[in-house]
Amino acid sequence: MEKTMMHLAVTESQIGKYVFLPGSVERAALIAEYFDEPVKIAHHREFLTYTGKLEGVPVTVTSTGIGGPSATIAVEELHECGAHTMMRIGSCASVSPSVHIGDVVIPNGAVRMEGTGTHYLPLEYPAVPDFSMVKALEEAAVKLGFPYNVGVTITKDSFYTEVSPETKPVYPMLKAKWDAYRRGGATNTSMECSVLFLVGASLGIRMSSVMINATEFETYTNDDKDYPRDWEHRAIQVGVEAMRQIILKDKERAAV
Repeated sequence: MEKTMMHLAVTESQIGKYVFLPGSVERAALIAEYFDEPVKIAHHREFLTYTGKLEGVPVTVTSTGIGGPSATIAVEELHECGAHTMMRIGSCASVSPSVHIGDVVIPNGAVRMEGTGTHYLPLEYPAVPDFSMVKALEEAAVKLGFPYNVGVTITKDSFYTEVSPETKPVYPMLKAKWDAYRRGGATNTSMECSVLFLVGASLGIRMSSVMINATEFETYTNDDKDYPRDWEHRAIQVGVEAMRQIILKDKERAAV
């Protein structure tokens, strides 16, 4: 009898080797619509899983919830099921005038403003995605004609210490850090990327991220009506197209 994962409630035979990692269950369902023959596998806690096919190869999407701890649980259990290539498809906020609402964001590195990553690798170790996946994502964005940014993302552990930092006792420290990150060229922020890059590196698997930018620089409103839902498909389409190309290249290498 196959082992059922503790948190995802899935087994090895139900999971593809190529996996998408959105945060929300709603986005997991949207991504599954791009699969051939998608099947809902399980929904336990924040983890909703579908498996289907791309280019005839089994692929999976599992929602991770918000933040690093739950994301690493998903990655660990998916890896135990044999997955070796994972891609976050999510959303982010702009921290640079060069990144606009609706832009596709492809991180090539992440600021480690979080704590989960230190459980995997020391602070001196950089949080970076798989380079071949970054190239595939950029090529997909160009092919699809979407505006995009490749740059450093900031991964944080707390949503509201960015949205309203002035209300927190540690505001001076937060402001100094955010100012430094921006001066260093960071372009956006979310809550999972550095953690995923680090757990991916520690497990020896390919990991990357593509996101839709949901804000203009310094104009976050916390109003749901301002979220660019009409553009959310951009990140999904870029991610799916990139994964298709990764699968095809893997097939070519395997045939040699």
